Amino acid sequence: MAAPGASRSIGASRSIGASRSIGAAALLAVAVLCGCAADPVVDDSSTPPSSSPTASPAASASSSPTSIETEPDCPAPAPPAAGTAFDQALHDELVAMLERDQAGRLGTGPDEEGDAARTERLAEIIAEHGWPTFDLVGEDGEDAAWAIAQHADLDPGFQRCALEHLRVAVDAGQGSPGNLAYLDDRIQAAAGAPQRYGTQVACTDDGPVPATPLSDPDGIERIRAEAGLAPYADYLAEMAEICAQPG
Repeated sequence: MAAPGASRSIGASRSIGASRSIGAAALLAVAVLCGCAADPVVDDSSTPPSSSPTASPAASASSSPTSIETEPDCPAPAPPAAGTAFDQALHDELVAMLERDQAGRLGTGPDEEGDAARTERLAEIIAEHGWPTFDLVGEDGEDAAWAIAQHADLDPGFQRCALEHLRVAVDAGQGSPGNLAYLDDRIQAAAGAPQRYGTQVACTDDGPVPATPLSDPDGIERIRAEAGLAPYADYLAEMAEICAQPG
């Protein structure tokens, strides 16, 4: 537990998706943010809690846009084209990028690439393809793209751009509502704004608490369920175990 009077902000772990996994052991690591951004920076994990097996329709998770506007330099999001062919090379590239990300964070291997280079490459991919969709790169490739965006904290403008592209993909059933929830909350909390899904929490002596206030405390269970996220009480219980760990 944190020292008296102190707190640390993190998120929780998951094997991505109820039935999906990208190196699940590595993805259970908690990623600490660098704290270099100008806005208040909130730590979370690279891996949110397991989504429920039966999430509500994708549009439910993206029906309430973030209050932060899209960057003017962001390519305009467009709905994914029907019948997009799977791109094995792009899939493999994204998954490899995430593996290097996690190796560096877990200390299990070198990460000579770094977050900035991964952010730049993902921006190029989004400019060319839009958000990497399920059809284009598979569910694990889409998860990898999300994790890279989630860690792009030194470029909040890119995170906002990625969020809007992910939102369009989710609306089309081609992106993860849970990933959208985590990226939305990360952007909001880093700016000190209320968070919709309650994914960003701070460890205190009294246990985990929201890093920034919930935008709709009374509706949090419904909101999380619409995104396929676990009940909030279960999430906080998981976070309590993580908060109890040294560090």
